[in-house]
Amino acid sequence: MSDRERYKFTVEVETAYLQEQSIPEDNLFVFAYTISIANTGAVSARLLRRHWVITDANNKIQEVHGDGVVGEQPYLNPGQTFQYTSGAVLETPVGCMEGVYDILADDGTEFASPIPPFNLSKPHTLH
Repeated sequence: MSDRERYKFTVEVETAYLQEQSIPEDNLFVFAYTISIANTGAVSARLLRRHWVITDANNKIQEVHGDGVVGEQPYLNPGQTFQYTSGAVLETPVGCMEGVYDILADDGTEFASPIPPFNLSKPHTLH
């Protein structure tokens, strides 16, 4: 088994525009995103840190670094999943996010798990 298969987390994302919290006339667009993280590797591991790159339609970039996610550093055995919901605020009705989780396996190996790019979009903004 290769290291790539041994140390692997899979990330899936769902997004939602929060109209009730957004104020478009003030360029305030609020989005929620729900992340599902699955340990699809062969070694138990803990999510230590996150790094997000959030880009709006004006190419304004926000970077977010921090320990864990939503105040937790989830520990996942092979086959286990952790899900959480968080949010992002943009100055435009469209943007995108991507990033990486830093993971520490039980055997001491630290590896990066990419968070694939995903769109944040107010409904009926993108075709």
